Amino acid sequence: MYAFVLGLCLVQFAVSGQPKPKIQSPEILPKHGVRFQLKAPLAHSVKIKGSWMKENAPAVEMIKQDSIWSYQLSDLPSDFYRYNFYVDGIEILDPLNTYVERAGSRHESIFIAPGKQGDLYVPQDVPHGTLSAMWYSSGILGHARRLNIYTPPSYFENPNRKYPVLYLLHGAGGDENAWISRGPVVPILDNLIAAGRAKEMIVVVTNGYPKKWSAPNAGPANSDPSISETASMANGKFESSLVQEVIPFVEKRFRVLADRKHRAIAGFSMGGLQTQHISNAHPELFDYIAVMSMGLMNDPRIEVTDEARHRQQISALIKTAPKFYWIGTGKEDFLFDSIVKLRQRYDELGLKYEYRETEGGHTWSNWSLYLSELAPRFFQ
Repeated sequence: MYAFVLGLCLVQFAVSGQPKPKIQSPEILPKHGVRFQLKAPLAHSVKIKGSWMKENAPAVEMIKQDSIWSYQLSDLPSDFYRYNFYVDGIEILDPLNTYVERAGSRHESIFIAPGKQGDLYVPQDVPHGTLSAMWYSSGILGHARRLNIYTPPSYFENPNRKYPVLYLLHGAGGDENAWISRGPVVPILDNLIAAGRAKEMIVVVTNGYPKKWSAPNAGPANSDPSISETASMANGKFESSLVQEVIPFVEKRFRVLADRKHRAIAGFSMGGLQTQHISNAHPELFDYIAVMSMGLMNDPRIEVTDEARHRQQISALIKTAPKFYWIGTGKEDFLFDSIVKLRQRYDELGLKYEYRETEGGHTWSNWSLYLSELAPRFFQ
């Protein structure tokens, strides 16, 4: 954060005492192009790194003309993109772009390239659902917890109607706001429902860290520094709380269809592991299960799979015959090998599943795409 503030100060110093530059960044251009610009006359080097690049690719140099640094892309596929500048090695946000999102403690400038996919991520002139931030008390975790709940456009118009529910879990470094800001779940659901492509559903977005109360600034100082977040992501307490506390909380306060065939659970990365834990241990709860960017975990820092127990659980899950079990990953995902192992286990035991493999890695571009493809498949 110190580096970010220092970098922003450098940019402000570079333009102080001068008229506000008449430049735009990012500027969407014809033929799927976009231009980034930064006025920084005192900078020696300005680079840019964005989510259209490979995850391990280095930042690329921008071109300086007079005092303006620029970088231009063409033939950019329609999608939701993130980027930041590097001014003399210091990472900063694009000061001309007010569209910013947070991932853990990191902030990124963002833009949406228009088109078929990108338009799903933008609020359109359609009926809109309602997003509610709510608190519940957790005896299992020992403190209050915050979650976000999306109710579809017709929810408050028809007081007698009940709805299916999707429980949507985030990855490491996220919180209950991750799917909201980075998903982005609300416009995706609004737009798909309005187009008749997805059924109206309630979506519950939780905070997956057992010792976290909420996202930053939503509550008190809310984490236990004595607990490793890496270790706690798979200790089972969040999973127990979701089953024993979150589901009853939702089903008591919202008009839901409270049975297996009207419940779905999906998550990516850490949330994909938690999705496996919950659906494996409770095969009676969900008829729709989606695991994104996560396979068979064997990392001593997180979890070493109990082979015998896992086989027993999958055998029990097979007997319940879930209507829809889905696995998806990017070809360059660093967890790709773990997903290969998970599929081998499922193939060996006979669990039927659908597999989706896309370009790219462990990225929001994939997870947003997966949600937009999965929502129309749920509750059909």
